[in-house]
Amino acid sequence: MSIEVHPTAMVDKSAQLGEGVKIGPYATIGANVKLGAGTTVGQGAIIDGHTTIGEKCQIFPYALIGMKTQDLKYEEGSVSYVEIGDRTVIREFATVHLGTKDGEKTIIGSDCLFMAYCHAAHGCVLGNHVICSNSVQLAGDVHLHDWAIVGGCAAAHQFCSVGRHAMVGGMSKIRQDFPPFMLGDMVEGSLKAIGPNVVGLKRRGFNNDVISALKEAFRFIYHSGLNRSQALERVENDVEPFDEVKELVQFYRNSARGVC
Repeated sequence: MSIEVHPTAMVDKSAQLGEGVKIGPYATIGANVKLGAGTTVGQGAIIDGHTTIGEKCQIFPYALIGMKTQDLKYEEGSVSYVEIGDRTVIREFATVHLGTKDGEKTIIGSDCLFMAYCHAAHGCVLGNHVICSNSVQLAGDVHLHDWAIVGGCAAAHQFCSVGRHAMVGGMSKIRQDFPPFMLGDMVEGSLKAIGPNVVGLKRRGFNNDVISALKEAFRFIYHSGLNRSQALERVENDVEPFDEVKELVQFYRNSARGVC
């Protein structure tokens, strides 16, 4: 498969393009960019900085990847990175910024969907199979774990994490960490966990016993009247110790910002 570069595109001679890469009209590819085999870059998209994009990705028109961070702590001359995995889709007008400090990486994993107008700031880490719906805004150092889904127009505060297989509803304000396997939505102005993400978990093959255990853990943590430490102890002692339940408990215990 040959590389196809539209005659109006500007591709630096030092850029590394894999087999079968296609670059659309008026796109710009910087000197330190690496594009994996089969990746396509749409009209007017700009990919710059020390950016590596995997195989069979789709970069849609007017996306901007590898731009200098907006963090005011950035010092000119710092070398930071963007890394995107395989088969990830970056839709129109989305922005993915470089890290702030020397060596810092902004990472989007494989098989992700980063919809139109989304933003990933410096140091964000998105796992594999993550979906960010239109206009999701991620502040610096936000971590979305594998299979997390964030609804449209949600915004995440700096340093927040969203756990594996969680789903956060649209328009949410993510000000604290959000637990894995749970479904969250805005209630009276605050993001609240409203129960396990049952539909999503079933779609991904989790069995009914695991889902029932997560429901029981949720009841202890949110509806037992116990404080958080007491509730987690009850979960450990009284709920079937599936790996998912252990992961849920550890997420609470390891949280630096607290869990919503």
